[in-house]
This record gives sequence, structure tokens and C-alpha cells, in this order.
Amino acid sequence: MDQTPPQTPLPDAFKSAMRGFVGACSLITVGQGEAANGLVVTTGISLSAEPPMILACINRASSCWPLLGREQVFGWQALGAAHQPVAERFSGQGGLQGPARYAGAEWVTTLSGVRLLADAPLAFDCTVEDMIDRGTHSIVIGRVIQIRTQSDGGALLYWGGQYRILDK
Repeated sequence: MDQTPPQTPLPDAFKSAMRGFVGACSLITVGQGEAANGLVVTTGISLSAEPPMILACINRASSCWPLLGREQVFGWQALGAAHQPVAERFSGQGGLQGPARYAGAEWVTTLSGVRLLADAPLAFDCTVEDMIDRGTHSIVIGRVIQIRTQSDGGALLYWGGQYRILDK
């Protein structure tokens, strides 16, 4: 009987397959001034209600990853139906990097100093509880220290390699 282990899928095949999952678009914001940065994730989820914690997976090659380790605070916001332009900027479309990604949207600054999208349907001010490295990514666990909610703004989703809008 052949005991050869199954072949591991190639990275491109895995990424293509993962596009079959519907992901809710969240925005991670970190840093201040010229060090301000952020990125869109579709891997943000609730981890615990007591204490309130969230979990997101962030590529260690991203420009935000070292900031999270250094700053130890970050914003996490759900993107609404009207936030596709924000998602595109924070995804690096058009070559925008760092603080330039914040242009074109209104922000509020929390007590910890992170910026949250003013009209996000849901936003959390978080401290870094832990960063666990696995493969190319870090599992970032954040402890929620402040919650902001707005009236229903729908949701921005990512599926099949494209943004999709969920609205009433």
C-alpha cells in the first residue's frame, strides 16, 4: 500500500479556491502621522465576548504588520455598502500607501489615538493582546476597549475576486 502523503496545493490554486468564500470586508487602521497605515481584511471575526476580543489574520509582508507590533493599538471597522472607494484605497489600488490611504473619508480619533472611519457601521478601538505567527501570516488578537456603532450602512463583501454590496 502506497503511503505517499498527498501533494500540498500550490499557493495560487489555494488563493483561487479561497475566493469562493464570501468575506465581510473589515478595515484595520494603525499608526499616526506619517506612520499611519491600514489594510482591508476579510478574515476578521469575533473571538470572545468575555473579555471582548477579535481576531484577524494579517500577512507579515504587509506594511501594517510591523506597526501593529510596535504601536500595540489598532482600529477595526466593518466596511459598509458605501465604502468600496475606501476599501480600494486601503487595498493599495492606484499605488496609494500609508497616510495617503486616509484621504477622501472622514475619521474620528479614539482615546488610544487610532483613527476610525466616522461612518463605519461598526468600529472597535483595540489593543494588541497577542500576535501568533503561522505560515505567511500573523493571527492578531485584539482586545476591544471601545465600540462605536452607526445606523445600518449595509455591508461590503468580497467574493469571487470582486467587491459586492449587501444593502436593504
